[in-house]
Amino acid sequence: MDDTPGRPLIELRGVTKVYGRGTAAFQALRGVDLAIDGGDFVAIMGPSGSGKSTAMNILGCLDVPTTGSYLFRGVPVHRLDRDQRALLRRRHLGFVFQGFNLLPRTSAQENVELPLLYRGEGAAARHAAARAALAEVGLAGWEHHTPAELSGGQQQRVAIARALVTRPTVLLADEPTGNLDTQRGREIMELLAALNRERGITVLMVTHEPEMAAYARRVVRFVDGRVASDAVNHRATAAPEPCG
Repeated sequence: MDDTPGRPLIELRGVTKVYGRGTAAFQALRGVDLAIDGGDFVAIMGPSGSGKSTAMNILGCLDVPTTGSYLFRGVPVHRLDRDQRALLRRRHLGFVFQGFNLLPRTSAQENVELPLLYRGEGAAARHAAARAALAEVGLAGWEHHTPAELSGGQQQRVAIARALVTRPTVLLADEPTGNLDTQRGREIMELLAALNRERGITVLMVTHEPEMAAYARRVVRFVDGRVASDAVNHRATAAPEPCG
C-alpha cells in the first residue's frame, strides 16, 4: 500500500450509492468527497436517512460505491473483489457496534480471541493477545466472565478489545454508546479518545449524540446524502474533562 507522506489514509472521491432500480431507486449518497488522515478521530453525524451509515459501510468495506472512488492508503478499494475487500477488513479495520455483538455463552477472552481464530493464529498467541487487549480496555481479571456477568459498559469494552486484538489501522464505531447510560457512555468515549491519542489509532464513529461527538477531533455532518459540513472540533483538542 502507498504510504506517501501527505497522502490521506482514506479518501472518498465523488462517491454515490444507489439502492434499487427504476422508480424504486433510492440515492443514499450523492457525490461525497471526504479525506481522513491517519491518526484522526472523526465523528460522523446526521439525521436518519442522511447517508452516514451508508458511508460507514463503504469505508468499512461492507459495501461498494455505485460510482466514485474509495482509496485506502492509495489502494482503489472500489476496484477490489469481495475476497480482497475481506482481506483488507481483516488486516486493517476493527469494528465496534451499538449492540456489542458478543457471543452470549462465551467468555470475554474467547470473544476477544475470535478474530485471531479466523486468522488461524495458534492458541498460545490468541490467549496472550486477548488478555493484553482486555487489560488495555481496563478488564484485566475479567477474562473468564460471560457477557451476562458483565455490565453494558464492560460488554462494550470487551467488544472494543475484540476490535483491537488484530492491531487495526482504523477503528469504525457505529453508535458505540447507544445502548449505554450517560456515565458509561462517557467512559467508553474516554477510552476511544485515549486509544486515538496514545496509540494513534484512526477512529471513525457514527453518533447522533452531540455530547459523544464532542470527544472527536473532527465532526462531519451528512444531510440528504451529502457532506453538509466538516469542521475541526476545537473542544476535543483540549481533552474532555475526565469523568468523576
